Amino acid sequence: MAPLTVEKIMRDPKWIGVAPSNFFWSEDSKQIYFQWNPEKLPGDSLYTVSLTNLTPSKVSPIVRRQLPSFGQYNLARTKKVFEKNGDVFMLDVVSGKTIQITNSVERESSPSFSFDETKILFIANTNLYSWEIGNGAFAQLTDFKKGIKKSEPKLSEQEKWIKADQLAYIEVLRERNTNKKLSEKNQKGDRPKRPKEIYLDDKIADNIQLSPDGKYISYRISKPATTKNTIVPNYVTESGFTEDISSRTKVGATQNGQDLFVYDIAKDTLLQVKTDQIDGIFDAPEFKKDYPAKETKSKKENLPAEASAKVGKDVKPQPRAVVFQNLIWSDDGKNNLMAIRSQDNKDRWIMSLDVATQKLKLIDRQHDDAWIGGPGTSGFFANTNMGWINNSTVWFHSEETGYSHLYLVDVTTGKKTALTSGKYEVQQAQLSKDKKYFYIITNESHPGEKQFYKLPVTGGQPDRISQLTGAHEVQLSPDEKWIAYRYSYSNKPWEMYLQENKKGAKETQVTNSLTNEFKSYDWRDPEVSTFKARDGADVYTRLFKPTKPNGAAVIFVHGAGYLQNAHKWWSSYFREYMFHNLLADIGYTVIDMDYRASAGYGRDWRTGIYRFMGGKDLTDQVDGAKWLVEKYKIDPKRIGIYGGSYGGFITLMGMFTTPDVFAAGAALRPVTDWAHYNHPYTANILNEPFADSIAYVKSSPLYHAEGLKGHLLICHGMVDTNVHFQDAVRLSQRLIELGKDNWELAAYPMEDHGFVEPSSWTDEYKRILKLFEENLK
Repeated sequence: MAPLTVEKIMRDPKWIGVAPSNFFWSEDSKQIYFQWNPEKLPGDSLYTVSLTNLTPSKVSPIVRRQLPSFGQYNLARTKKVFEKNGDVFMLDVVSGKTIQITNSVERESSPSFSFDETKILFIANTNLYSWEIGNGAFAQLTDFKKGIKKSEPKLSEQEKWIKADQLAYIEVLRERNTNKKLSEKNQKGDRPKRPKEIYLDDKIADNIQLSPDGKYISYRISKPATTKNTIVPNYVTESGFTEDISSRTKVGATQNGQDLFVYDIAKDTLLQVKTDQIDGIFDAPEFKKDYPAKETKSKKENLPAEASAKVGKDVKPQPRAVVFQNLIWSDDGKNNLMAIRSQDNKDRWIMSLDVATQKLKLIDRQHDDAWIGGPGTSGFFANTNMGWINNSTVWFHSEETGYSHLYLVDVTTGKKTALTSGKYEVQQAQLSKDKKYFYIITNESHPGEKQFYKLPVTGGQPDRISQLTGAHEVQLSPDEKWIAYRYSYSNKPWEMYLQENKKGAKETQVTNSLTNEFKSYDWRDPEVSTFKARDGADVYTRLFKPTKPNGAAVIFVHGAGYLQNAHKWWSSYFREYMFHNLLADIGYTVIDMDYRASAGYGRDWRTGIYRFMGGKDLTDQVDGAKWLVEKYKIDPKRIGIYGGSYGGFITLMGMFTTPDVFAAGAALRPVTDWAHYNHPYTANILNEPFADSIAYVKSSPLYHAEGLKGHLLICHGMVDTNVHFQDAVRLSQRLIELGKDNWELAAYPMEDHGFVEPSSWTDEYKRILKLFEENLK
């Protein structure tokens, strides 16, 4: 292969070869299906291999359309229900026969088996329905209605008197009124029993579940918040007119409120599950100590002291807002568990709900003064990382020790047992069908690897199934005898492998996706090592060494914050990886590190940026620069920095607050003011701007722009709906007002947050290369 150039690297990625993805097994565990595109067509196609024939073949459209979707099984796993194209189907796993249960223009979703497995439950038009497997009868189990129930108009006192007087003295009216009431009573008695009408007003009902005994229905009510969204102008359009893209709101906007209700079918009553019974629900966040309580309004208005004190006592504390997840029932239907998270994300409770009394019982509480996160505990809406081992024992992930590990709790005794422990993360866990083992993926062998293990539910030493150095994305066969997985290494993109699901089994590579052109270059295997940060912490980094060092260095800062890149598998930043090979070819020493906030290193590393983004995450970059100078003889005046999104933010903070460390920097699609970013991400780390303004001022580059000394390049897509182009525009105005002249802004009119056009990638990275060549060489 000829020398690398930006133009070659930034072409359509198909020039590398298209990796296989989205694996799934046939129900009989004999075939694996996956998306692949070895022919470099405009889109991927579905391929398959079998255990007896590992040569991939394309699946015909007719066969593809007949394949079942992902769904839920009965306990014996002999039947499966699933949704496909908005309709509900049931598959007989043994015979392979599929029955279509619904066929309508409306969508039916979330199919599942009833507890006694005689019915299929599903959602349609925001209501719960059942279908009898034996006779095909449908039944509507809830009747949620939008709006407010219309009530009979209330009569005034005058109207009431006149009506009574009419009925008292006019016999025909009185007889007709009596007959009308009798007729209505008879009609009501003749009507079949229907579910209670539940009017939602402007709210939304979801998470609708029938209890195992069929007596109760639990459901969640959400009230969409009224917020102001950002408008993103789209200048290059088919119409020729500027068109508006409605994007997200900003951090601190009002969030959706939630309540949990139980409908008692026999009593035809609704009861709310009160959150004031949750342990710690009234606790104030730790950061509030930095903001002493303000004087009450009554005091400001100079009321007498006694009156002011009384007003303060009358203010009833309100429970923090929470998010409810689905109930997960034990196999015998006698116990359940549910995750509840505080909306400020500082608490996660695992609780059981007595649907008859609406009382909650605590199973486990995880609290974090920063925010709840880490593998298996993240996300408000997933319930897949917990469940039942048996009818009295639950399992879940927790960062209780500082690293995400597996725990068991006996709900009858409250005894808690740690199944795994150590300074590593259990990143994924799946319970075996017989509930005797967990299949887990961890980074125990090295923070930069993902290995697959089989762990007894009783604990002990797990068996390592995967053996290759790198990362494994595993799909277990339904009979649990085989695993198909995507595997990659630092300089080897993802391929599909197959092996028996047992220790010591030999893996077989199934796909060969790479082009000859890609394989013709000797791609570097970057050295994964550590350096000491100023506080003694070990920072993992990947080092790209040049054959002929030119004395200059470039530091790449990965995006997202909570992401890992100093690892031993094929990076999602594959374009940057190839660019770093190019930089090393022309003499630059390049490092990219897993700075504070990165994934893979436990709770303390993840939350190291709490209330100060641009603190330890930046000093790690500065310490990395010092390490380069001391160990690799880099000229301290010839160090550049670049990155996108969060990496762009760190680049700005580096150029603004440590300007003597970095001679040049390229900030790509950077956040310039965290008060303008989204709520779920930002509020976790910095709380809300009106509640913790100190954190936002410390953390936002806009407030520190006067420190710029080196040469700065800003690149931003103009239709970015994640980090809005407005961020770059506002910073540009700030730099203009400060009289700075050593910066430039490159705008990309047709690009969102992640660029898609090769021409845009090429232009952006030619500018980055030029920046470094002119200012570091």
